[in-house]
Amino acid sequence: MRVVMINDCSHTGETLIRLLPKDVDRVHIKRTRGLLEKTVKITLRIFKAKGDIFHCHYLLQDCWLALRLGKHPTIGHAHGSDIRQSIKSPTWGKIVRYNLKECDKIVVSTPNLLEPAKRYNESAEYIPNPVDQNIFYPKNRRETRDKMQLLIASASDWTIRGTDKVIRALKKCENEVETTIIQYGVDIGKTLELARSLNLHINILPPVAHSGMPEYFWGFDGVIASIGIGGTLGMVALEALACGRPVIAHVSSKFPEYRDFPLHDVSTTEQIADSIFALKEGKLWKEEYAYFLSCHNPKKIIKRFIQIYNDLIELKKSD
Repeated sequence: MRVVMINDCSHTGETLIRLLPKDVDRVHIKRTRGLLEKTVKITLRIFKAKGDIFHCHYLLQDCWLALRLGKHPTIGHAHGSDIRQSIKSPTWGKIVRYNLKECDKIVVSTPNLLEPAKRYNESAEYIPNPVDQNIFYPKNRRETRDKMQLLIASASDWTIRGTDKVIRALKKCENEVETTIIQYGVDIGKTLELARSLNLHINILPPVAHSGMPEYFWGFDGVIASIGIGGTLGMVALEALACGRPVIAHVSSKFPEYRDFPLHDVSTTEQIADSIFALKEGKLWKEEYAYFLSCHNPKKIIKRFIQIYNDLIELKKSD
């Protein structure tokens, strides 16, 4: 079997490539955002690609090109804003809807994407994102300090990540915690200015390569991930959990897939502050980690993908 992985999102494609069994031949077609890279060059690379399965991440032009170039069986892997936002765009909406309808299989990375994906393709299935536990693994925390050390690890974005609410909640807890933020995201300037206006001191770390994130996680007692729209666990939260750090995130109780996650519906400033105090008291970690091991076990996830690959290959043979 030869798998052609096209594009990536949140390093999910790279992780799948690394975790596939050794007897699976694989190639990863990636691109930058440069004009030639995302048009002419990616078209040529997809055109020349030979494989038994074409696994496309993100339902935009890369997936559309694979379908238009007759690359089948094709898996369209949705990761969030493609279905949440791009599908409504006058420019991108037609492409996303075409991809949803024409792919041989649709996979969604979070449960909130499943229902809208199924409107266009009944094959849609939620498969949790895997985490490479050879890179992200637990380490013991440092000795107890006067203040709990928290890391704001998601990109600073007030609308999508709720970073402004996080800052206001931390002000309520400033005598209990010391906070550090990674300096990235569209609203990082506004976020730091809000902290200054509240007289809240926040340490700053520079952005780091994906492989460097474990070192960041291990240096803290807990991690604050996305407290915004969607109500799902993103890769920042999952990788922090894999590194042995409890996480505060907005996880919606309306999704049965999250029934075993102990922290639900955290979205207001007051709820964030309450969750920080619960984290300090050690009430979250064991149940969060148990959920992670159960639902994001990479061996189970890879086994499901291999089954999907084999089923699609057999179906193509029978046509």
